[in-house]
Amino acid sequence: MAIYKYRAKKDPQNTVEGTVEAFSEKDAIEKVHQLGYLPVSIEEDRSAARLLRPSAEKPRGGRVASKEITTFSRQLSSLLKAGVPILNALDIISEQSENPNFKGNMRAIRNAVKDGASFSSALSQQGSVFSSLYLAMIRKGENIRTLPEALLRIAEYRAKQEEMFGRLRMALAYPVLMAFVGAGTVLFMLTFVMPRLMNIYSSMEQSLPLPTRIVILVSSSLRQWWPWIAVGCVLFAFVIKKQAATQAGRVSLSVITLHIPIYAKFVLKAEIARFSRTLELLIKGGIPILKALEISIPVLENEVIKGALRKSCKELEQGGSFGRSLKNSRLFPLFMSNLIVVGEESGRIDDALREVANAYERDTDEALRVMSSLLEPVMILVMGLIVGFIVVAMLLPIFEINVITH
Repeated sequence: MAIYKYRAKKDPQNTVEGTVEAFSEKDAIEKVHQLGYLPVSIEEDRSAARLLRPSAEKPRGGRVASKEITTFSRQLSSLLKAGVPILNALDIISEQSENPNFKGNMRAIRNAVKDGASFSSALSQQGSVFSSLYLAMIRKGENIRTLPEALLRIAEYRAKQEEMFGRLRMALAYPVLMAFVGAGTVLFMLTFVMPRLMNIYSSMEQSLPLPTRIVILVSSSLRQWWPWIAVGCVLFAFVIKKQAATQAGRVSLSVITLHIPIYAKFVLKAEIARFSRTLELLIKGGIPILKALEISIPVLENEVIKGALRKSCKELEQGGSFGRSLKNSRLFPLFMSNLIVVGEESGRIDDALREVANAYERDTDEALRVMSSLLEPVMILVMGLIVGFIVVAMLLPIFEINVITH
């Protein structure tokens, strides 16, 4: 990459100068456009490249947790509102950070701002640490001089998303733990307990019951073929991971997800809630709806839902109605599409999106509570049945001996 020096129009009266790091002149022009400026001149600055690269370099190793970025946004908003200059504010936050990687990010951002770069440009130099959604909100806040408010809105948005993911992790923690403990118990019984009882069974002259023969077959297979079973499991996980990294694989997994009973509705509601909340945040921040949609759609995980939204976005770009396009797709609930249609007609689409987000966030929370309350007894029942079957299979021959002797 090279360093390009630019002069651009911020508005009809003001001209700004700065630098961007880009692969080509065309890429540099596009990045200046993304900053919200109209390029006047672009030229490669070879002399400044060595000086600017260190400040744009991302710290090596480690990762930045989502909560750290949320806390950073909230603290920076508070400091700027209190009248603290941005360089001093970044110094204060950098000193408080316990993550060396994030501390390095803060130093790099401060150096870039000190060298004359805009705050949003300095953030964009930190690779994937700050999302396109984050950068768009900061850029707009800079342009209309409401950076503290933009930072606070981002912090509140991220806090809500983190809270939702936290509840999901808590709902799944106990069932996952039960699954691991149950699987470990079953493996222990089949690979350690069952072989010791097989010596007793081999001395019996009578035929063994069917459940006992099934358990013996499974136990023998596990002990004899466990290296191949382990390799097969690893290969299966590797293939799934590789497939999930491709577009076709993600689409296939998304289609399967939307056809799983009960879980499909939960996924759809969670994705709608996230999309609506993100789009509302961007529109309220003053970002045009087409640009807001371009940023909001990649936030989602399900490729089928993203494809339907992209199709509706194209119809809106061609002069159609976004809400009516959603209704025609038959993927989204009528409640969502009807509210957005009303919001488009009244010119208050942000209010409509807020109502949609609130409704489906409540539904998602309720679904999480139901799932967590049902998963625990189901996991206990399933593990109890499996362990009970193994125990009964091991004891059946002994019971038959007692019946015969009496």
